Amino acid sequence: MTCSQRLSHSASFRRLPRLGRSRRFVAAAVALLSVVLLSGCSREEATRFGWPKGITPQAEQMRQLWTWSVVAALAVGVIVWALIFWCVVRYRKRGENLPVQTRFNAPIEVIYTVAPILIVLVLFYYTAVTQSYVDTQSGHPDVTVNVVASKWKWTFEYPDYKTSGPQSKTISTVGSTEGTPVLVLPVGKRVRFTEQSTDVVHSFWIPELLFKRDVIPGRINSFEVTVDKAGAYVGRCAELCGTYHSSMNFELRAVTWQQYQDFVAKKKIEMSTPDALRAIGEKPYAITTKPTDTNRSAANGI
Repeated sequence: MTCSQRLSHSASFRRLPRLGRSRRFVAAAVALLSVVLLSGCSREEATRFGWPKGITPQAEQMRQLWTWSVVAALAVGVIVWALIFWCVVRYRKRGENLPVQTRFNAPIEVIYTVAPILIVLVLFYYTAVTQSYVDTQSGHPDVTVNVVASKWKWTFEYPDYKTSGPQSKTISTVGSTEGTPVLVLPVGKRVRFTEQSTDVVHSFWIPELLFKRDVIPGRINSFEVTVDKAGAYVGRCAELCGTYHSSMNFELRAVTWQQYQDFVAKKKIEMSTPDALRAIGEKPYAITTKPTDTNRSAANGI
């Protein structure tokens, strides 16, 4: 072995530890970054992939659909990335010789043709099952709420109940510039929403339902849910509907069945919604969002 060959041989050995150290450093950096990113999430939040915690059986069904869809996407992604890196390393150029040129491989082509079809069919099946479950409506809901959307407020009517005054009318909660409307619903009861718009397209959305439904002029949409967790939850318009779209909020207040009946009784004697809420031991005003903007000049074309 000549002197130059010895020097080259020894230099290559000196480079090996450096390469090993570099790889260990990269692996440690990736692991540390993963720990830092995951430290901001609890175990429950991590398994939900950032989705809000649902408050209805329908929401839980949709969460499972989306969670497993993400898991499937990640699994496919990992396999594809691994194959890409493996091909780059395994078939990289070595010296002056070209790697083996493969022009046709029947088993591989069958796999990458059939596998995506199977994945799409499985996702389609579970999507159809979930959609059917979410869209199912019973013949006799426990509570019916008419949702009326208009620029830029919500009105919630309870058509099953009338006021007891001389001019009987449907009890309702109307949004205004003075406060955010509060939609009161009982826990554990089947609730049907019917939606209609008086002007433009809006969208009824409560994040904890993991579901939203557009409110379209000239068309009545409906759906049913069963809220199984008491509490206060913010609701919003999820369709850009004009100048004060961002202020078109409301609050869902889920209470016990007895509280709901007491609330309805108070509304029947034409008590205001804040007073009726106070009478059943609830906060009189929305606690999850702020009142809408008081400026309504744009509504008059000014």
